Amino acid sequence: MEFSGFFSAIFVGLIIGAVARIVVPNSQPIGCLLTVIVGIIAAAVGAAIGNAQHWNFWLIFALQILIGAVIVAIFSATARPRV
Repeated sequence: MEFSGFFSAIFVGLIIGAVARIVVPNSQPIGCLLTVIVGIIAAAVGAAIGNAQHWNFWLIFALQILIGAVIVAIFSATARPRV
Protein backbone atom coordinates (compact mmCIF):
# COMPACT_ATOMS: atom_id res chain seq x y z
CA MET A 1 0.00 0.00 0.00
CA GLU A 2 1.33 3.40 -0.94
CA PHE A 3 1.60 6.23 1.53
CA SER A 4 -1.27 8.14 -0.11
CA GLY A 5 -3.39 4.98 -0.06
CA PHE A 6 -2.92 4.76 3.69
CA PHE A 7 -4.27 8.26 4.24
CA SER A 8 -7.15 7.75 1.83
CA ALA A 9 -8.14 4.56 3.69
CA ILE A 10 -8.15 6.49 6.97
CA PHE A 11 -10.21 9.31 5.42
CA VAL A 12 -12.75 6.91 3.89
CA GLY A 13 -12.89 4.98 7.16
CA LEU A 14 -13.58 8.19 9.06
CA ILE A 15 -16.43 9.13 6.72
CA ILE A 16 -18.03 5.66 6.68
CA GLY A 17 -17.61 5.23 10.43
CA ALA A 18 -19.05 8.66 11.24
CA VAL A 19 -22.09 8.15 9.02
CA ALA A 20 -22.59 4.67 10.49
CA ARG A 21 -22.55 6.15 14.01
CA ILE A 22 -25.14 8.74 12.94
CA VAL A 23 -27.40 6.01 11.53
CA VAL A 24 -27.36 3.95 14.74
CA PRO A 25 -29.70 5.48 17.35
CA ASN A 26 -28.64 6.28 20.95
CA SER A 27 -25.12 7.08 22.05
CA GLN A 28 -22.30 4.68 21.28
CA PRO A 29 -19.54 4.19 23.85
CA ILE A 30 -16.84 3.82 21.19
CA GLY A 31 -14.08 6.30 20.55
CA CYS A 32 -12.78 8.01 17.45
CA LEU A 33 -10.09 5.41 16.74
CA LEU A 34 -12.57 2.54 16.88
CA THR A 35 -14.92 4.52 14.65
CA VAL A 36 -12.18 4.84 12.02
CA ILE A 37 -11.32 1.14 12.31
CA VAL A 38 -14.99 0.16 11.93
CA GLY A 39 -15.25 2.47 8.91
CA ILE A 40 -12.16 0.97 7.25
CA ILE A 41 -13.43 -2.57 7.78
CA ALA A 42 -16.91 -1.68 6.53
CA ALA A 43 -15.49 0.13 3.50
CA ALA A 44 -13.26 -2.79 2.57
CA VAL A 45 -15.94 -5.46 2.99
CA GLY A 46 -18.62 -3.38 1.26
CA ALA A 47 -16.32 -2.56 -1.66
CA ALA A 48 -15.36 -6.20 -2.08
CA ILE A 49 -18.99 -7.34 -2.12
CA GLY A 50 -20.20 -4.47 -4.31
CA ASN A 51 -17.41 -4.80 -6.86
CA ALA A 52 -17.96 -8.55 -7.09
CA GLN A 53 -21.62 -7.86 -7.89
CA HIS A 54 -20.73 -5.01 -10.33
CA TRP A 55 -22.81 -2.46 -8.42
CA ASN A 56 -22.51 1.29 -8.95
CA PHE A 57 -20.95 3.73 -6.49
CA TRP A 58 -24.11 4.60 -4.57
CA LEU A 59 -25.11 1.00 -3.95
CA ILE A 60 -21.61 0.19 -2.72
CA PHE A 61 -21.66 3.29 -0.50
CA ALA A 62 -25.03 2.31 0.98
CA LEU A 63 -23.75 -1.21 1.62
CA GLN A 64 -20.65 0.17 3.34
CA ILE A 65 -22.83 2.35 5.59
CA LEU A 66 -25.09 -0.62 6.38
CA ILE A 67 -22.15 -2.85 7.28
CA GLY A 68 -20.63 -0.06 9.38
CA ALA A 69 -23.93 0.52 11.20
CA VAL A 70 -24.23 -3.18 12.02
CA ILE A 71 -20.68 -3.27 13.40
CA VAL A 72 -21.25 -0.09 15.43
CA ALA A 73 -24.50 -1.54 16.83
CA ILE A 74 -22.69 -4.74 17.82
CA PHE A 75 -19.87 -2.82 19.51
CA SER A 76 -22.26 -0.51 21.34
CA ALA A 77 -24.39 -3.44 22.54
CA THR A 78 -21.41 -5.33 23.90
CA ALA A 79 -19.65 -2.30 25.41
CA ARG A 80 -22.68 -0.84 27.17
CA PRO A 81 -22.74 -1.64 30.90
CA ARG A 82 -25.52 -3.96 32.05
CA VAL A 83 -27.94 -2.56 34.62
